[in-house]
Amino acid sequence: MSSEGGPPVLLLHGFGTSYQTTWENSGWTSLLADAGRDVIPVDLLGHGNAPRPTDPEAYQDLEGKVLSTIPERPVDAIGFSMGARVLLVLASTCPARFNRLVVAGVGRNLFEDDPARSRAIIEAVRTGQAEDPELSYFARLPESPGADREALVAFLSRPDPPAVTEESLAAVTAPVHVVLGDEDFAGPPDRLVAALPNATLTTLSGVDHFATPENFGFIDAALEFIDAQPF
Repeated sequence: MSSEGGPPVLLLHGFGTSYQTTWENSGWTSLLADAGRDVIPVDLLGHGNAPRPTDPEAYQDLEGKVLSTIPERPVDAIGFSMGARVLLVLASTCPARFNRLVVAGVGRNLFEDDPARSRAIIEAVRTGQAEDPELSYFARLPESPGADREALVAFLSRPDPPAVTEESLAAVTAPVHVVLGDEDFAGPPDRLVAALPNATLTTLSGVDHFATPENFGFIDAALEFIDAQPF
């Protein structure tokens, strides 16, 4: 499944988007192809071309479904936001499956348990209405072509999602490159970088959460880190 350019690359998008929107439309897949790398295309459950169950229980093994898409040998992986969180959970529980990781759009937020904020996000997704600028972004996501509002609410409501902690991240053996905009609400990145045994950081100046996937600084840092610069 891998080519001469290196191991295959798993790409995981964020909440409310899709593999096509985040990676194909932004040129990532073309650049990886030019670098001789095979890509593992994944739509998270409830997104894109994946099934869209509306029962929160169906999302309980979200990470396991992603793991089933990759080969037994180590892969490189790039994840944004929710996709980055899924990657870190998998890399902490199945560290031998990963060679190098790039995680973007995550930082301080991974460690915070704020039930009120979570409920507010779910309500914004459910109703499509919110006055807070950050919440209004989530409210609009289900309006994207092909999105399913009920499935996205179920995704966010899944029972007992695995926690990301300093203790869990200590088990990650792969080198990890963290990419975060200095205007991203997920930051700062310090606690995440400190918790990972082998982590480096790129800060994107003037970039917020939503502009990150198409940012050239993110693209350049990620492709360099996994040694996948186009020929």
